[in-house]
Amino acid sequence: MSNLKGANKLSAAGVLISLGIIYGDIGTSPLYVFKAIIGDRLITPELILGGLSCIIWTLTLQTTIKYVAITLQADNKGEGGIFSLYSLVKRRAKWLIIPAMIGGAALLADGIMTPAVTVSSAIEGLQIIYQDLPTVPIVLAIIVFLFVLQQFGTSLVGKAFGPVMWLWFTMIAVLGAVYILQFPEILKAVNPYYAYHILTTNPEAFLIIGAVFLCTTGAEALYSDLGHCGRSNIRISWIYVKTCLILNYMGQGVWLWKLQGTHLNDVNPFYHLMPDWFLIYGISIATVAAAIASQALISGSFTLIAEAVRLNLWPKVKINYPSDQKGQLYVPSMNWLLCIGCIIVVLIFRESTNMEAAYGLSITVAMLMTTILVAVFLMRKRVPMYFILAFLAIYGVIELTFLAGNIAKIFHGGWFTVLLGMSLFSIMYAWHNGRRIRNRYLRFDDIEKYYPIIEKISNDVTIPKYSSQLVYLTSANFKSEIESSIMYSIIQKHPKRADVYWLLHVDVTDEPYTMEYKVSPLIKGKLIRVDFRLGFRIEPRVNVLFRKVVEDMVKNNEVDISSRYASLSEHKIAGDFRFVVLEKVMSSAYSLSLIERGTMVYHQILKNFSVPEEKGFGLDLSFVTVEKVPLVVDIPTDFELKRIDNNEVTEEENSVICK
Repeated sequence: MSNLKGANKLSAAGVLISLGIIYGDIGTSPLYVFKAIIGDRLITPELILGGLSCIIWTLTLQTTIKYVAITLQADNKGEGGIFSLYSLVKRRAKWLIIPAMIGGAALLADGIMTPAVTVSSAIEGLQIIYQDLPTVPIVLAIIVFLFVLQQFGTSLVGKAFGPVMWLWFTMIAVLGAVYILQFPEILKAVNPYYAYHILTTNPEAFLIIGAVFLCTTGAEALYSDLGHCGRSNIRISWIYVKTCLILNYMGQGVWLWKLQGTHLNDVNPFYHLMPDWFLIYGISIATVAAAIASQALISGSFTLIAEAVRLNLWPKVKINYPSDQKGQLYVPSMNWLLCIGCIIVVLIFRESTNMEAAYGLSITVAMLMTTILVAVFLMRKRVPMYFILAFLAIYGVIELTFLAGNIAKIFHGGWFTVLLGMSLFSIMYAWHNGRRIRNRYLRFDDIEKYYPIIEKISNDVTIPKYSSQLVYLTSANFKSEIESSIMYSIIQKHPKRADVYWLLHVDVTDEPYTMEYKVSPLIKGKLIRVDFRLGFRIEPRVNVLFRKVVEDMVKNNEVDISSRYASLSEHKIAGDFRFVVLEKVMSSAYSLSLIERGTMVYHQILKNFSVPEEKGFGLDLSFVTVEKVPLVVDIPTDFELKRIDNNEVTEEENSVICK
């Protein structure tokens, strides 16, 4: 989805855009929620009213109060999502990286289930008209088409998402209202007593609460897409969306009221609200709405991965920008991973009923992690402690109850999302901790002591000139420091003479769209350091950014980049630039624990599959040299090595002489 700046202010257009971008998942939940609540249970007034009451109060407590009223306050310069939230609070405690990684992995796992569930639920409506229609091939065709479409961008079709979702919400509201008018008594389900009654008296209460949770799975998207629509537009549009959802759920309740004492037998109440003549139109609109829900979730997964890469929580992957619109990106590796995952889900479960039994577990975990991070954010904002404790207590109980209700799904297919989520978390953990272990052994030196030798190398004509302008990427946070490996490369490995040496440092800020730089001349005309401050949603195209910096400095007469070769200098021809990227190779790691060694092995495997550092920083590969330098973890010296005199004959040598 594009990040439309005009949509961030409250406006009719902004409200319409928010309908298309963020409400796909939660908006298509009437397709399967009530069917999942009833399941194969006997239809009774208590089940209908209790299920309805649970839905209404889940949407109120979980979606309206927690996300719309409270969590949307935690915006990072207008941006939302679990990694944006983590960026706001990460300085409070190091352990907060764990809930951020767990939440991110759970959201990505959810991204595989949602397209399969929503599209299957929509297409299965066709079986009312064509009873023997095989739906699996149709579902697979739609899913594959959606993922193939991603590489071309969605800016053109994306403009229609808002009007289509408005049509969808209006349709489901009208369908529900028609039935409510026939039996207004259903409105008493608003009373929370019915929710309390079914949860305390029904022996299958936990299974029911697991099905009820499906009505709020899209709540996390409200926060994740904050930057696309703006807080005000989300809050206003949610009033309309929630009203439409409740009307439709109540309409389904009225239809079920007529079936008391019977079983549902895999019939979907949603489609039976439609008159026969409208069925084909309703199924078509539902299918488009399901596709939009899937599209929004796919795009959200791309954004999530891009943020994780910037925050060093995910291996560097190729990220494309199919259009000029801010915020629209395409991650090929994640696109095809999601596509394969969705295909596997459809082939394993085949029907939406089976998918519903496995759906919702991972998103429950994501919501719990968000609750933890929001509580820390509220502490940061100095909100009264009694409010924070109440927030943690209420939503801790609610979400742990939902988690308990969803645990049973592990045995009905939920194992798939658990396994997937754990795999994704292991990637984040290994990448983050592997980098931390490597950084632990990085050695930094005082750069000032190298000033004289750098000047001498630059002026030493006996050393062949390596490049006119030599550029290194440094991870040293202070301009007074330099990695030992860089100085090893310049001085020892192969002395590199250059007219000007550049040190570039990229600092990823906690804010999303920062674009700043600072120039520090360390040796006048010889050694220059440039610090870039880039937001965690900015692509670090160092090659382009550096060129802009050099142009500005040349314009201000701060640096001379013209060639120093006599035959070229008189024509004022610019000298060549060369980037040197250092690949740090670990030596033996005797001092690492078993877990750390395993982490480093996993990290290296991930590194082999990730985009090389020079590509990750957007460098022009024709001007890049990759050098391998040792990253010394330890050199064991706690042993004795005996030196013997040349005239001393060892026992082995003596035995050889005797023979």
